[in-house]
Amino acid sequence: MPVVLLFIIFVIGLAIAIPVSITLGITSVLPSVFDPSFTVGAKYLIRAMFGGLDSFPLLAVPMFVLSGIIMAKGGISRKLFDIFAYFLGNLTAGMPCAVIVTCLFYGAISGSAPATVAAVGSMTIPILTSLGYDLTFSTAIVAVAGGLGVIIPPSIPFIMYGMASGASVSDLFLAGIIPGLMIGGLLMFYAIFYCKRNGEDKAKIHAEVKRLHDKGLFKVVKESFFAILSPVIILGCIYSGIASPTEAAVISVFYALFISLFVYKSICIKDIWSILQEAVKTFSPILFILAASTAFSRVLTLMQVPQTVSEFISSNFQSPVLILFVINLFLLIVGMVMDTTPAILILTPILLPVVTNLGMDPVQFGVIMVVNLAIGFVTPPIGVNLFVASSLTDVPVMTIAKKAMPMIVYFLAALLLITFIPTLSLALL
Repeated sequence: MPVVLLFIIFVIGLAIAIPVSITLGITSVLPSVFDPSFTVGAKYLIRAMFGGLDSFPLLAVPMFVLSGIIMAKGGISRKLFDIFAYFLGNLTAGMPCAVIVTCLFYGAISGSAPATVAAVGSMTIPILTSLGYDLTFSTAIVAVAGGLGVIIPPSIPFIMYGMASGASVSDLFLAGIIPGLMIGGLLMFYAIFYCKRNGEDKAKIHAEVKRLHDKGLFKVVKESFFAILSPVIILGCIYSGIASPTEAAVISVFYALFISLFVYKSICIKDIWSILQEAVKTFSPILFILAASTAFSRVLTLMQVPQTVSEFISSNFQSPVLILFVINLFLLIVGMVMDTTPAILILTPILLPVVTNLGMDPVQFGVIMVVNLAIGFVTPPIGVNLFVASSLTDVPVMTIAKKAMPMIVYFLAALLLITFIPTLSLALL
């Protein structure tokens, strides 16, 4: 069966809204259906699916999902925002910058971009609008800054890329720190430019900051301390050698549960069951996609798709710079129409040999891939962050996307720097 026809069927399946996991499963079995001599049969595919799920690093994903939900229900995002608003609030664009920094820290807790948008946005968008900021701007900045949740460690897409590439998850986490901080800095630079051009209601902002100052620095820090400590504990356990990323994910669940139940007392025992249900509902689709994409990637490997793509790129594009531009453009387009997990699991075996032939470190390529797909979170038609943010405010998705375009340009500028300056990703390794 021709590879091109296989991909056409795959795209048609996505276009007519067949679930991604089912589309992947169908396209995985088609080669053996149309060609009885094809070496992969149904039994092999089923074994490949279960084999893809039999992974210790994969256990980190449901744990980080659960930890993020507990902290969202426990009001951790509000505690984070208050401490940053205390110090930044009176500066130009101080409140939007406090939102961006909150997204950075919450991303270091949840590892998920949509979770970051939901947890931070549900709390900060009403605050920004009450302070006189435009609703669309407030929604757009949370949607874009939420993408930092998959770049700042710990990151679920980095775990998936590590599974697909064999790269160290710990190294990938380290590699995401500088790019994540750089993108956050660029977004804050844009927020300052926007607020200088459009103005701010300083009276309302000063009143909100005064409310925090009246509490006193000690009380604000005391309330926020355990929230800020969370990413320190998670990453500290990993890089001190106390725990692997998977074990650190489990630690984060128990830490979030303890803090929310006994320190902040923002949830109670009876809430735990509904939190577990939400976590299962969130993670189960990822599990099905992972199983099906593992089988699909095995089929592509046996059909020699990675070698074919590598030869095509090498024969048609001679310049390494041009090759990297083409790969980035391809990943950006994929990010617009495909979810992060299947994109990483399908494309990593195809594109990784191409970039390693150019001398690129697999860890750097992991950062490039995840940043590309993070941009896909805020670009139509499948921009998940846009839909999550829209559900919080009822602002139409395309309206948010238009307002987010200047911020996406800054994201793209950061992507180019990460692509052509390896030190940005590899300096901490």
